[in-house]
Amino acid sequence: MPAVTAVAVIVAVGPNSSAKADQTVEVSAAACGKGFGDLATGEHVFQMKNTGDVPAEVYLLDPSTNAVYGEIEGLAPGTTRPLTATLGAGTYAWRCVPNGKGAVTSAVKRVTGSGTSKTAVVPISDKDLEGPLDQYRSYVTDHLAELAGYTGKLKQDVDSGDLAAAKADWLTAHLAYNRLGAAYGTFADWDGKIDGRADGLPDKEKDKDFTGFHRLEYGLWHGESAADLAPVADQLDADVHGLSDAWPKQDFDPADLPLRAHEILENTLQFQLTGDADYGSGTTVATADANLAGTRVVLNVIRPLVQARDPRGLADIDSWLDRFGKVVAAAKQPDGTWIPVDKLAPADRQKLNGTLGELLEQLAVVPDLLEIRKAT
Repeated sequence: MPAVTAVAVIVAVGPNSSAKADQTVEVSAAACGKGFGDLATGEHVFQMKNTGDVPAEVYLLDPSTNAVYGEIEGLAPGTTRPLTATLGAGTYAWRCVPNGKGAVTSAVKRVTGSGTSKTAVVPISDKDLEGPLDQYRSYVTDHLAELAGYTGKLKQDVDSGDLAAAKADWLTAHLAYNRLGAAYGTFADWDGKIDGRADGLPDKEKDKDFTGFHRLEYGLWHGESAADLAPVADQLDADVHGLSDAWPKQDFDPADLPLRAHEILENTLQFQLTGDADYGSGTTVATADANLAGTRVVLNVIRPLVQARDPRGLADIDSWLDRFGKVVAAAKQPDGTWIPVDKLAPADRQKLNGTLGELLEQLAVVPDLLEIRKAT
């Protein structure tokens, strides 16, 4: 049986001077794998030719485990594309999945010789993600209730005219929201109402459609009165409660979990560590810390799936999560306040960006590793 080694990218599609061109293999419901002959171990380039009448996915796999060693998505009818794979001793087959049709698996071929296979991933299905998704939905449900309590308190602060308390409670509520990073795509329009930025609005911060946490932040740190901010705080609280009521009925695509494991901190690099999402509070590093916590929650619910496919990669991710956490924590002062990102020493800011950049490289394997493929 071929060795199964999970990595970030499971196939290189394109010419490779070190690999030898081998066989032209047909892809279709009627002729899946036609042309697949005996092979020795080593790196090979297969010319995959779609002889069918619809686009197709094609996978080179070990039929005994469904471990995928190479894939091409969306191979159009009448086209040929190369697929490069390194094969160790073991059994292999082609699986063709024409659009709108069932999967077809070719005859099995045995590869002989010495050496091990590279770049294999055991595919997952929607069912594999059901348990993690249920765990995450439960987490979001519990923390939306907590968030609603925070925005209720924030509303009371503003309504009573206590803007000093409102600033402190704004941060508590905003960080609680940002720990729910993986659900943002599911929150849909609610996210724009609750945590939207002024980017793209005609009148920017003064635009009537600028609402939510950042609108309140702008007013609190730019001297607006409690009377002016009361409607903003009231609307924020109403929207959070509206989201909490709507959440149980919202659909959550299982494929979103692996994607968010990378995207939450990708957005952190783009908006928080640049200061673009700072509307006066100077707390974007604190938000980065909340985003880190949200990423850990996502990773923990999918951890068994990642561990089974790439334990070494998971260990590296954990190590860089910890390293980034320490760099972020260094921006928190003894009194509990956070140094604004633009006030950090250049070396500290460079370290923050560099550490997150490396962490993102490590996390980039997760969406590929847990991609729902048609191979099964």
